[in-house]
Amino acid sequence: MPLRVNIRELLSGPITLRGELPAEDYQLETFDEMIRVAGPVVHDLEVQRVEDELLVHGTLRLVLACECVRCLKPFRRVLELADWSAVMPLVGEEALVVGPDETADLTLWIREDILLALPQHPVCDPQCPGLLRPGAGASPGGAERPAGPEGSVWSELDKLKF
Repeated sequence: MPLRVNIRELLSGPITLRGELPAEDYQLETFDEMIRVAGPVVHDLEVQRVEDELLVHGTLRLVLACECVRCLKPFRRVLELADWSAVMPLVGEEALVVGPDETADLTLWIREDILLALPQHPVCDPQCPGLLRPGAGASPGGAERPAGPEGSVWSELDKLKF
């Protein structure tokens, strides 16, 4: 069920929309295997009509189930768009579609901003060292790495004979 607002009701003043909608209603396919939407989209919005436009502002929040791109550890992150706002035209090329019941669907506009706010490379912690812990002595392939200058990745090149 999309997030709709009655245009006629806005003539008497702003309307507050509070609640939550399932992420499926926003069609939030992330196309990123490291990010999944893990709950509903919670909204607390105020909608007002200003001439031939709707001014919508408030807060959007949802929980993401992520996998760290460095260490592959699963973690949850709350994506919050505080002070979110949008101006949605009622006339023109990009106008909101107003149905016969005089309601406008806001979900596509909200969906677009949520998708733009998703993290590009989710990391569990900014200081995450990744799969290879410093000083652990193992290479990413699992083999022990020799200590000292011979342990350099370039040392194998020094052994080449031309």
